[in-house]
Amino acid sequence: MNQADVSKLVSKLRVKVLPKHRNLPGPKGPEGRIDKLRKTVTGLIKFERIELNYNRADEARQYAERLISEAIRHGDCHKPTMDTADFWLLEKELVHKLFKVLVPRYETSNLSYTRMYNAPRLQYGRTIDKVVLELRGNPFPDLLNNKSNNKLLIQNVLLDAAKNDYRQTKIAEMAKNIGKDIGTKQNTDSKLNEAPEKPNIS
Repeated sequence: MNQADVSKLVSKLRVKVLPKHRNLPGPKGPEGRIDKLRKTVTGLIKFERIELNYNRADEARQYAERLISEAIRHGDCHKPTMDTADFWLLEKELVHKLFKVLVPRYETSNLSYTRMYNAPRLQYGRTIDKVVLELRGNPFPDLLNNKSNNKLLIQNVLLDAAKNDYRQTKIAEMAKNIGKDIGTKQNTDSKLNEAPEKPNIS
């Protein structure tokens, strides 16, 4: 049995898991905490990129990682895994997405299934940290662009096209002005070269 097969026998998350869960404040207590986490996991699986508070995102990330890990490990024919997916995903059509879209995407991955980035604070002096939680391989543009050659980015392609249009317009205007100056100079030279008329003496 190779290393890849052994890894399927041992369930291990690829993100840091705190030894004690966080308390998410709310009027419903522990039940409300679970409801928040279920909504967050559902939103993450549905939209694949969400923005929320750090504590809630980091807590829900662990459950999303576990859910995807169990789906990859056992498949959709394992009743406990299906019950787990049915509990955490409030929209039942997302269960199909979990097994038919996300499992094939991550079954050969050696990285975590999610990523989390710090988001800028929109209000000065705000103490609540905002983050962006996303699934790897989502269809959205990367939040961090580390590519050295970015000429093919859509904004740079549009800017290059606008620069070329502006340059061609200016060249055409300069050529037109030069043509006018040459025509004016030729008219002036022709008038100077004309012989003066002799005065009519009667």
